[in-house]
Amino acid sequence: MKKYDIVVIGGGPGGYVAAIRAAQYGKKVGLVEARDLGGTCLNRGCIPSKTLLRHSEVIESIEKAKSWGIETGPVTLSLTKMLERKDQVIQKLRNGISFLLKKGKIDVLNGYGEVMQDGSIIVRAGEQEETITAGKIILATGSSPVIPAIPGLDQASYYTSDTIFEIERIPESIVIVGGGIIGVEFACIFSGLKVPVTIVEMGDRIVPGEDKDAARALAQSLRKKGVTVMTNSKVQEVVTSGGKQSVKVESESGKVEMVEGEALLLSVGRNPNTSAFSQLKLEMNGPFVKVDRKMRTSHPSVYAVGDVVGGWQLAHVASAEGLIAAANASGEKGEVDYKVVPRCVYTSPEIASVGITEEEAEKQGLSYKVTRVDHSSNGKALASDEKEGFVKLIADTKYGEILGVTMVGPHVTEMITEPAAFMHLEGTVEEMASMIHPHPTVSETLYEAAASWLGKGIHQ
Repeated sequence: MKKYDIVVIGGGPGGYVAAIRAAQYGKKVGLVEARDLGGTCLNRGCIPSKTLLRHSEVIESIEKAKSWGIETGPVTLSLTKMLERKDQVIQKLRNGISFLLKKGKIDVLNGYGEVMQDGSIIVRAGEQEETITAGKIILATGSSPVIPAIPGLDQASYYTSDTIFEIERIPESIVIVGGGIIGVEFACIFSGLKVPVTIVEMGDRIVPGEDKDAARALAQSLRKKGVTVMTNSKVQEVVTSGGKQSVKVESESGKVEMVEGEALLLSVGRNPNTSAFSQLKLEMNGPFVKVDRKMRTSHPSVYAVGDVVGGWQLAHVASAEGLIAAANASGEKGEVDYKVVPRCVYTSPEIASVGITEEEAEKQGLSYKVTRVDHSSNGKALASDEKEGFVKLIADTKYGEILGVTMVGPHVTEMITEPAAFMHLEGTVEEMASMIHPHPTVSETLYEAAASWLGKGIHQ
């Protein structure tokens, strides 16, 4: 029986990072993964969706270039080649993780790992079975798409965010149930492929966790692309007839209409995968594993990270949690800090935010001030013909400490690290306004927002 200092269950962005860090602390580490290294993010989430979003972005740029005096012949699309490129990107990154684990002398056990009541771990791969033990265990088992209880769904053909990449051809139309981050990103992908898209969202706006102005700007952009956005709407039934399927949608006012879609994508959230450790009877926080700031569970030798503990359910948060869990499981010290967590939506335009929104600041009763600078006056945005969007900055009125930033526009997911760094270092608007920003760049709007907050804006 193999014995390890630390065994990590799950090889996603929380798990493999935790394994590498634990090995760096000199621990003998085993990593158990039932499917592919990289988890949902690499294989069925972040990376494949961003690869296809890039394809969609290029298609839109070709169309837009006509108004710049750049014209091409008819654009032809090959979904097969697009998916092949997506697979190549995934495989390269997967190989990179394998190399890093091998470099760290980490044993990778391919199979489904189940933690027994006595703390031993059974790894099953087909008919083979192996039992291993560990001084400490880190659970990083991830999550799976929620399948809502919609009448008629059991008779319908549908995709989830995990299976949509298996689609064999570009559909004639698609209905996306759920207007959260995953739903709107796929709306951009398919609209870029010239597919009529309908989003059905129960809430009063898409991406409900983001700033309301950002959600409004994205909704306007999606509608310009031909996407039908139905908010305050609920799917009542899926009707399949004659090889076609329709979605029965009821609005808040009680109006009912049938929306046809050759393809149906369910994007209404994710449930934590807990079956691998059900025998431990861990204390739970609703459906999620309850942990403290050291990522410790109610079991003294077991830690948990990533989607299985809930919270942000973001890959970079899972990795941060993995580092903290590995440190504490290795006898070091560390606590996770969720105060500064960048959030990114890779649509067109992109949305990036960090800290609290204006609505949250108001709800918390904080003394704050908000400034907003639109990209319509930004030189780089105008030159790039990407003038949609804005920067909104929220800061405390007493010291000018930055509380939150929301950005909408081109490449803002790359820019969000700057305000995040200011917040991490407890920076102020005065310090941001005193920093020289390069020209011409979209990032100049951050400077302008800070200067305007101080009443010293030049172009605002």
